[in-house]
Amino acid sequence: MQIIPRHLPVPPDHGHTLVLAVGKAAASMARAVEQNWPDRKPISGMALTRYGHALPLERVRVIEAAHPVPDGAGEEAAREMLSAAAALRSSDLLLALISGGGSALLTLPSPEIAIEDLRRVTRDLLRCGANIQEINAVRKHLSDIQGGRLAAACKTNLLALIISDVTGDDPTHIASGPCAPDPTTFQDAMDVLNRYDIKPPRAVLQHLIAGVRGEREETPKPDSAVFRSPERTVENRVIASSHYSLEAAARVFRAQGVEAVILGDSITGEASEVAKVMAALVREVRGHSAPFKPPVALISGGECTVTVRGPGGRGGRCSEFLLSLAVELEGISGVHAIAADTDGIDGSEHNAGALFAPDSLARARALGIDARRLLAGNDSYGFFSALGDLVVTGPTLTNVNDYRAILVT
Repeated sequence: MQIIPRHLPVPPDHGHTLVLAVGKAAASMARAVEQNWPDRKPISGMALTRYGHALPLERVRVIEAAHPVPDGAGEEAAREMLSAAAALRSSDLLLALISGGGSALLTLPSPEIAIEDLRRVTRDLLRCGANIQEINAVRKHLSDIQGGRLAAACKTNLLALIISDVTGDDPTHIASGPCAPDPTTFQDAMDVLNRYDIKPPRAVLQHLIAGVRGEREETPKPDSAVFRSPERTVENRVIASSHYSLEAAARVFRAQGVEAVILGDSITGEASEVAKVMAALVREVRGHSAPFKPPVALISGGECTVTVRGPGGRGGRCSEFLLSLAVELEGISGVHAIAADTDGIDGSEHNAGALFAPDSLARARALGIDARRLLAGNDSYGFFSALGDLVVTGPTLTNVNDYRAILVT
């Protein structure tokens, strides 16, 4: 990790530094801290990451938990982290290392909410088509550690170094903002559930209703004393984001003599619908050399959504985008594409994403595969797996959202 060392704080003169890392990049971020921290300065902590994303560390303990649906391991780790932060003295420092995936991993539901109730709500939110900001508004108001509550528990200086996996790079939305002020409310959380017709368990509903009535304490807001105390500092610093990955990809294409156009790192919406817009742009480029002349690589990032319309859906937003793109571009030659999640896991399966080639649909038909039927059933994994066109990287130990590139020759 080359970015972390540039942002490390000066260790406390007489205190201890507690490292609390959470997210898919937690172990790699913590390792970078260990490798660049002064030997004689005391440091310890915990790194909470997804199963299979651990690394051997010396002074920071690694804990693995479930993602995207939380489990008891994440709950216990979050409880321990909150307790450790609350025990810090004024001479100490809390160094939080936050990356994508932390919303599911850093799970500490309010006492009256069982972990299974939280799991059920999470599954429903992930399948309904809600965007990450909406999902996190609910998560924050069911948690005792997210939505700025970790910062509220800590009474000493706090620096959060953040790798963004969300559009807009607002710390409040990354890992549900454990160290950042939360502008959303209990009412916002209720509105999300109503908007998507989600029927939560009784304990969850009662908790949110009590919050709306003012019977439960709200999450710390931007004007809270948690973030404005003269006695300590709380800083949330985004050190890497999706745009860095897009710029790196553009340099690779340009080194090969191919013009690269970055369309943006904040593209959202239903994955299959976003693909239709991209396909229209490709047809314009291919047919009229406008607004860009081939060969050109159209690069984009962001976080689309997938509304699962029935049982049996397999895949994720990247492979669904690519399958929809393939269907829209049927009959058009000279187009290749890739879509993948930079963390190495796209949705429900083991692949990071998939590849599309001009002959993808023809090869599928030869195998008796109906691309449109699989798209309608949200089975993009089944399509690309049958073709042998999955992108499988394993855990990358980082996460800066999705990466898409369409090469028009």
